[in-house]
Amino acid sequence: MNFMPSVVTTTDAGNGIGYSSLRVRGSDATRINVTLNGIAYNDSESHGTFWVNMPDFASSTQNLQLQRGVGTSTNGSGAFGASLNLLTDGISYDAYGEIANSFGSYNSRKHTLKFSTGLLGDTFELQGRISQVNSDGYIDRAWSDMNAYFLQGTFLNKNTLLKALTFGGNQQTYQAWNGLEQADIDTYGRRFNTAGIYYDENGAMKFYDNETDNYKQDHYQLHWNEKWTDRWQSNIALHYTKGYGYYENYKRNQSLEEYGLSHESIEKSDIIRRKYLDNHFYGFTFSTHFSSEQWELIVGGAANQYEGDHFGEIFWVKEPVTYHYRQNYYFDTSKKTDINGYIKATWIVNKWNFFGDLQWRNVHYKANGDDTGLVNDSFAFFNPKTGLSYEISSEQQVYFSYGKAHREPNRNDYENGNPRPEKLNDFELGWRFASKRQFYINVNAYYMRYKDQLVLTGALNDVGAPLRENSGDSYRAGIELDARLPITPQWIFSPNMTISQNKNIDFKEKINGEILNLGDTPIAFSPNFIAGMVISYLPIENLQINWLTKFVGEQYMGNTHSKASKLESYTTNDLVLNYTVFPKKYFKQIDLNLMLNNIFDVKYISNGYYYTYDDDWTTPGTITTIEGAGYYPQATFNFLAGVTLKF
Repeated sequence: MNFMPSVVTTTDAGNGIGYSSLRVRGSDATRINVTLNGIAYNDSESHGTFWVNMPDFASSTQNLQLQRGVGTSTNGSGAFGASLNLLTDGISYDAYGEIANSFGSYNSRKHTLKFSTGLLGDTFELQGRISQVNSDGYIDRAWSDMNAYFLQGTFLNKNTLLKALTFGGNQQTYQAWNGLEQADIDTYGRRFNTAGIYYDENGAMKFYDNETDNYKQDHYQLHWNEKWTDRWQSNIALHYTKGYGYYENYKRNQSLEEYGLSHESIEKSDIIRRKYLDNHFYGFTFSTHFSSEQWELIVGGAANQYEGDHFGEIFWVKEPVTYHYRQNYYFDTSKKTDINGYIKATWIVNKWNFFGDLQWRNVHYKANGDDTGLVNDSFAFFNPKTGLSYEISSEQQVYFSYGKAHREPNRNDYENGNPRPEKLNDFELGWRFASKRQFYINVNAYYMRYKDQLVLTGALNDVGAPLRENSGDSYRAGIELDARLPITPQWIFSPNMTISQNKNIDFKEKINGEILNLGDTPIAFSPNFIAGMVISYLPIENLQINWLTKFVGEQYMGNTHSKASKLESYTTNDLVLNYTVFPKKYFKQIDLNLMLNNIFDVKYISNGYYYTYDDDWTTPGTITTIEGAGYYPQATFNFLAGVTLKF
């Protein structure tokens, strides 16, 4: 996905294993509406997508579609940057087995075992996968230990398709979400990890062994697709997700009062704590689809509910105070109900294609955390969309679309203040050209106008989650280009590029004790130029060599256009080789692959954080705003080699 237009990816551990995320058009993961087989995956409270909880899910994915902008109505929360839908593996009519093993830098390794019974009696198929992914990480101690499974049963009978599936993962990762300030990089190097630091009685620096994140997530889905006539079909799906986990921290010099502890002469102490999340997410989706030569009509919707418990426990206190092992120091609950319905219609007249899309969405969120305060908010959103396209010829098409979207605040927004819901008007204009010889060019222009956009501030909370704030009026505007250019049967060029402007309008910020109007400022984490290129060379049959280049322009980690928040541009180059062998016996196919990442050994940084605080004690009577920044260094040259045996 890193080489799709307008996409920027990053990872905490530096080498793509463990906590990873993406941004599209500058919008972070909380604005990218992700669905798995049409069922919402974004966490209901944080709006984030945590791929680390589904290790190796790509091995069970047959199709991935990223739609930039508002997009058409789908289940889940509204899209503010993009919509991403993943479809799991379809029916395999033939039985197969597959063993895949990969090994690489930083002791990275992935082991996958897949199977399918094939379609038995033209009616039933069972397929499954188990996976294990491990890595020491590029960043010190940023190791990952992840296991996953996937099991799917399919029943097929004439016009009926029933599919039941369960998948999930269990991950343990050493925390790497703190990042590094420049002073740490200068002193200890770019691979240093501050997580778990403490000092012994002699003042020597130590690291707590169990400064880890631990989470287990299990998904259950049941789909029923029915084709009633040549023109009518329907889909109903039930789903349930269970999540449970915690992260553990060694916290230095903590206020005992904040943990419900007290001592007549001791106010602070080092503490080992755990913070837990125990949640349930369940509901159903439905859609009815009518199609004819000129008309297509879809009526659908979903009803989902999230229930989550947040609580913390004390495991150890350094000072001699009275406490119980695993003593609870907070407990709060939250509940979120999300109901949506939509109607989509397409009308084809000669070379014209008109579509309309109406979505209603009702959200109720209730929480009682110490950090969030008492929350009991309801939101009613109406999201209309419309557009048209014209077929210039069998190879060319132009289109225009308009979409309106709304988005409610997430849990972290409530912890950070009194947020307002976001509003977006998205305009898209484009031209497509595609020839029969697999040559295509796409050009898309967009203008996204926001009201009360919840932009990233650059700051993080105490567990590395980014903080956001309403920015008033803002916009994102740009041009996206991508193409596939088969120059010869052996050489294929696939370039893409995004040129954009991303601005807060009349942005106000408190600096040195005064609220200043800074005018139009760049939106945080929104580079104005992103480009990628994949050059594919097929020298002989069954061998493909891909050269992948990615450039991300400079960006700011805050919204004040401060030089202290600047993240420099970077370019990476990867080389990927794939070779397939068809042996005469034992195996049907053997796939060999080698990934040489960042081949020029560039020391680049793809993500960071920026913060400010007011100093009112150095010079009494004067307030001075102090700035600080941190960074997430990414891996230098590294490799991953693998072999897949199919039988």
